[in-house]
Amino acid sequence: MSNHLSNRITNMSTSATLAMAAKARELRNAGKDIIGLSLGEPDFNIPDFIKDAAKQAIDDNYSSYSPVDGYADLKQAIANKFKRDNNLTYGLNQIVVSTGAKQSLANIAMCMLNKGDEVILPAPYWVSYSDIVKLAEGTPVEVATSIDTDFKMTPAQLEAAITPNTKMMWFSSPCNPSGSVYSKEELEGLAEVLKKHPNIYVVSDEIYEHINFRGGHVSIAGIDGMYERTITVNGVSKAFAMTGWRIGFIGAPEFIAKACTKFQGQNTSGANAIAQRATIAALEAPVSKIQFMIDEFHKRRDLVLELLGQIEGFNLNVPEGAFYVFPDISAFFGKTLNGTTINNASDLSMYLLENANVATVTGEAFGNPNCIRISYAASEKELKEAISRIKAVL
Repeated sequence: MSNHLSNRITNMSTSATLAMAAKARELRNAGKDIIGLSLGEPDFNIPDFIKDAAKQAIDDNYSSYSPVDGYADLKQAIANKFKRDNNLTYGLNQIVVSTGAKQSLANIAMCMLNKGDEVILPAPYWVSYSDIVKLAEGTPVEVATSIDTDFKMTPAQLEAAITPNTKMMWFSSPCNPSGSVYSKEELEGLAEVLKKHPNIYVVSDEIYEHINFRGGHVSIAGIDGMYERTITVNGVSKAFAMTGWRIGFIGAPEFIAKACTKFQGQNTSGANAIAQRATIAALEAPVSKIQFMIDEFHKRRDLVLELLGQIEGFNLNVPEGAFYVFPDISAFFGKTLNGTTINNASDLSMYLLENANVATVTGEAFGNPNCIRISYAASEKELKEAISRIKAVL
């Protein structure tokens, strides 16, 4: 009966990260000892002060529909956060709260893109960018980067990718999946190119801003000339370990924020009331409250790089943020391992799942077919065991 479905759904890819997680669960339910390094989900519990705020919200009877664009006091907390952490000034009419940063991105695409509008995606990019753009009838334009440039797009590459149809550029820093972080100087270089093309808007996905090991996050909206054409996307899933609470938000030019509110009003309405109240507590707390998680991720990164560096064929950079490593594993292409020929990153990722019982994600899903993504949002014990198994089967 698939011919009864819409073209937009039949043409849409399944999220590779969620598909691998589902496959891992299936094998685990069948009795296999699977170590999951595929999902981008912190393994920490939510800090107690955030839980307490949620419990208080239940007692205070926050059970009615919330405003479409978010509670005013939450939007004020977001505005304060933007000023404190990013030196960005957004009014409440420029902020929209959504059911996760993924919905924020979908809102932007549906409100900004017309058929044929091109969106530049420095590859590797987060797995859902491309399909969100396609769903809005836009055209993704991938700009390939490599481990040699720390998976970052250069100004020359950006300039070469721009055409009369270019409407937007989407990127994340710190980046999912590479962990790369753009410096202020690198962002200024991209901004110099964009200033020559005043009709191009930028989506800056900063969901990993606090999981940053280089000592400071820079928002492209703060670069001279970029504020009026940047939509800053953020949320509480990663830094606060609140993935299941589904709260994301944007800071944007007012006309874009109003359009996103209009679209959301017809699509989902306001985000979960209890989660919004808990998010106020999260954002009003000093970053020092979550520093223990950031420090632990930093330790895990160093551990993973050390252990993976002992496996011949893994070419690694040093990611400066998020909680992923993105090794180039193309040295295995064309080789046969235990009777399995490895033709591409998808083959290697599946080989590791079936032979090492370790779930990773193919880089093909992120626009880079030479790599796999390994999440180190897992315990030190699990990471050591998983990499030991990977080494054994390779």
